[in-house]
Amino acid sequence: ADSESAQQQVQKLGEELAASNEELLSSNEELNATLEELSAANQNLIDVNLGLEDKINERVKQLADSESSLRSLVMNAHYPLMILRGRDWVIEIANQPLVNLWEKTIVGVTGYPLMTILPEIEDQPFPGFLRQVYDSGVGYGQEEQVFYYNSPTGPAEKYVSFYYDPLLDDAGEVCGIIVAADDITSKVLQRKAMQHALENEQAMAEEMSKINDELSATVEELTASNEELDQSRQELLEKHDQLGSSEQRFRQLIRQAPVGICVIRSKDLMIEEVNNGYLELVGKSREDMEKRTIWEAIPETAANYRPIMNSVIATGTPFTGTEHELTLIRKGVPENVFIDFVYEPVVNNGAVTSIMVVAIEVTDKVKARKAIEEVEERIRLAVEATDIGTFEFSYQNNSVVTSSRFDAIFDIHNPKSRLELLAAFHPDDVHLSTKAHLEASKSGHMFYETRVVHQDATIHWIRIQAKVFYTSSGKPEKLVGTILDITDFKRLQQQKDDFISIASHELKTPVTSLKASLQLLQRQKDRGNLEMIPRLIDQAARSMEKISGLIEDLLNVSRLNAGTIQLKKTEFNLKDLLDECCHNAKESGTHEIVLEGGISSVVYADHDRIEQVLTNFLTNAMKYAPDSPLITISVRKNEESVTVSVTDQGAGIPQDKLPHLFDRYFRVDESGQQVSGLGLGLYISADIIERHGGTIGVESEIGKGSTFWFSLPLN
Repeated sequence: ADSESAQQQVQKLGEELAASNEELLSSNEELNATLEELSAANQNLIDVNLGLEDKINERVKQLADSESSLRSLVMNAHYPLMILRGRDWVIEIANQPLVNLWEKTIVGVTGYPLMTILPEIEDQPFPGFLRQVYDSGVGYGQEEQVFYYNSPTGPAEKYVSFYYDPLLDDAGEVCGIIVAADDITSKVLQRKAMQHALENEQAMAEEMSKINDELSATVEELTASNEELDQSRQELLEKHDQLGSSEQRFRQLIRQAPVGICVIRSKDLMIEEVNNGYLELVGKSREDMEKRTIWEAIPETAANYRPIMNSVIATGTPFTGTEHELTLIRKGVPENVFIDFVYEPVVNNGAVTSIMVVAIEVTDKVKARKAIEEVEERIRLAVEATDIGTFEFSYQNNSVVTSSRFDAIFDIHNPKSRLELLAAFHPDDVHLSTKAHLEASKSGHMFYETRVVHQDATIHWIRIQAKVFYTSSGKPEKLVGTILDITDFKRLQQQKDDFISIASHELKTPVTSLKASLQLLQRQKDRGNLEMIPRLIDQAARSMEKISGLIEDLLNVSRLNAGTIQLKKTEFNLKDLLDECCHNAKESGTHEIVLEGGISSVVYADHDRIEQVLTNFLTNAMKYAPDSPLITISVRKNEESVTVSVTDQGAGIPQDKLPHLFDRYFRVDESGQQVSGLGLGLYISADIIERHGGTIGVESEIGKGSTFWFSLPLN
């Protein structure tokens, strides 16, 4: 039983094992199927991956080709192009025309930010336009924009047209900018030149218009002559119609006419009748004219007037010539004449049968008019050369006609009435105009001086002179006159008055001191007190020295004006001159004098005159900078010249005074109360340096002191 039970168990285990084997076989089959599916899927993935790699490689190649094409397009363009990348505007590509516009090289700009290459455009509109394109993604350009840049030779200016086009990345964001530009400088300059020429032409036209107004009387005379000629023609035509039935009376009329008349047959241009006036006009005898064609008789006029006569015959339309200039052979001698004439067709039954030429010589009248025009032109040129403005004022309507120089003197554009001019008068001088007009109405002449205020608030003196012209009834009709800017004259006159006042004051002080010293010296001598005599003599000597210095300044100015100053040039060492001047300056004990630079320089100049200039610089520094303890004298030398400068640490000089420091009689302290002097030292110094072929100048800053300098040529 146990054996049987064990056998059953073994059998049962065998069945379970067989079932397990079948399950394993089934699982293996499923696993193999799954492995086959995975293998197929893996192969598909490999195929897809290879396809993607091919597409990616193709896309990369396309992008590379696109970038190469873009670079080639930019570099080969005939107009300026570049590509900027990033917010820093790094120059990725720039072609040769673009760097030529900047006067730089491709290597020198590629890879650098735009603002590193052109920092000078920071304050120009271009950076703002670039930011606008970057922020908005919308392109922007201008047809004309001025461009300031630093060229190798210094600051320069060009005119450009440009367009900024945004570059977008795959996400549609702006990643760069394509810049296209063009140099239009020559076009802009040509346009401006044409505008300037047009303005000049308009100005000339205005001047010619004024001249034409002045020649109106002559024009009226010419018009009257033309009217007389036309009236004569009408009278002749009326007489021709009235006397058509009588050939003899018609011929008699022609011969007695006060103007030249010649009747020409239209079909063959034979001369039918000619009067003495016409014979005298053309300088021919009756035998020369009769039984000939008009062009055989007067061949010198055929070339110009045959076509005109043929046209009158063909059309039946009269031709009137005014002041025609031509050359006539009069009695064998060529003469240049001016003729007024009419080719009047004579019509019979609707056809032109003859031409009546009515002519009168106006040579004398034309020459007289041209002579008047030449005189007017000479007058105009003379007025312009003297810098005088002209005007005409009408008493009828208070209107004014002014010249361009008049407008410049008043600083007003094309005034139309006297009220506009009065608005420019100084408020305290307006009454002078009314007073001058009142006096002119009585005397017929106007003359007065007044002040006008320009638009920049500066005050200018003017002198007005004019003459009154009257109507036939004796009433004032117009006022014609001139205007002159006398501001400089008034300024010089004021400087002269100031100089006389200052000179009187400057001379009075030492003269008074000298007089007092001499009076005291006389008293001490009479009293027998000899102790004060040396001190009084020294005081008198100092006063005399000051008087001598003032007189020497005046004499130097007189010599400058007369051109009698002669330079005595020698070679000397600046060191000796500087030591001597410094020694004299140090004796006052008020300032420390310091020498700097190459003071041992040899120059060829007038020793005494250069000493005079340097002494003047040192004296001015000590007078005008009394609180400056230090005065520095420096010497700078180069291959062509040596420059000496004197620097103080005083209060400085206002900038508006600097341009006038070397003018005659000019003083920074115009009242003359703070320091002594005639205001001649720097004027004389400037003339001395200029006579040496050198230059002189000054630099100053308020609160920091002043530097006066002069340079002398070494050759």
